[in-house]
Amino acid sequence: MLLLHAGVTDRRSWRPLVDHLGGGFRTIAYDRRGFGETTYDPEPHREADGALAVLDAEGVGSAAVVGASNGGRRAIDLALAAPDRVDALVLIGAGVSGAPELEVAALAPDVQDLVARYEAAEEAGDLDLVNRLEAHAWLDGWTAPEGRVGEPVRARFLEANDIALRSPDPGPEDPVVPAWDRLGEITVPTLVLCGEHDVVAVPAAEHLAAHIPGARYEVLAGTGHLPHVEGHPEALRLITELLEAVGP
Repeated sequence: MLLLHAGVTDRRSWRPLVDHLGGGFRTIAYDRRGFGETTYDPEPHREADGALAVLDAEGVGSAAVVGASNGGRRAIDLALAAPDRVDALVLIGAGVSGAPELEVAALAPDVQDLVARYEAAEEAGDLDLVNRLEAHAWLDGWTAPEGRVGEPVRARFLEANDIALRSPDPGPEDPVVPAWDRLGEITVPTLVLCGEHDVVAVPAAEHLAAHIPGARYEVLAGTGHLPHVEGHPEALRLITELLEAVGP
């Protein structure tokens, strides 16, 4: 099982899922460029090539791929670029390359306010405030109160995201063929998960569920964008169920 982390975390974010699975599955998690402990030279690159290099280095021909948020987008791109290397997909609050821009004006006023405060902090270059607001948005959930997720999960999120926010530019990504209109090409078992409080991810999640043949879609109560990070029981159960159906 190959684990592709979100753009606000690193490979450590998968620990609750790995612990839940126990020894029944071989799990491979790595830090992508700009995250965690990875080292790199700024250069043109393609994220799918990085994932394939990890599988090759571990001697793995194909794997179930679990991706969260930006990592979900990478998982989809990998499944389309190298379908023989992907046995199943789990997409958690996943982005999709080629997706239309989110209509912020259509969101609830409190969510619009959080988006505006985040954009202002980013424009001002206040990385500490950006980190705090991203913890609210991506960990607690866009429609949840700030601080919904407590320690030590919150501290781990802030530490990992601080590394990502301050990391040097990894270089430009080579363009990929957008996946938004190609989802019908995915034929592997697919589970799409979205947290109740993760309203900004709902349009992509619904599109994935509607256009990937046979995809299962579940909305997870009481959680946000990263249910696996807080060890959400239903998320862990559903992921395990799919993996057991595909086969260890």
